[in-house]
Amino acid sequence: MFREADEGRRELVTSAITLLEVLVVPYRAGNRPLAERYEALLMRSRGVRVVDLSVDQLRAAAQLRATFGVKTPDALQIVAALTGGCTTLVTNDRRIPSIPGMRVLRLADYAK
Repeated sequence: MFREADEGRRELVTSAITLLEVLVVPYRAGNRPLAERYEALLMRSRGVRVVDLSVDQLRAAAQLRATFGVKTPDALQIVAALTGGCTTLVTNDRRIPSIPGMRVLRLADYAK
């Protein structure tokens, strides 16, 4: 998937919350160089677009939570994907429900 993005055959879209998520482990370990590499990989990789979240998107995420019962980080990722024009959400989370307009693909299924 990342190779396809790097080759220009696919665009990957994620929300800014992903930066928060990937930095926790290296920060916890006190490994600032690793945190910097993770951030550079996410923010500067060709074919990867990080979507900042607006107030309107936060409202849409709240609506997703109210309607589908998804957790806040998941709702934010789904809204970022929908806003970014994605039709497929790739995740490891089995709790993500079917969302109208969005195909949910488990990463384990994609790797097969």
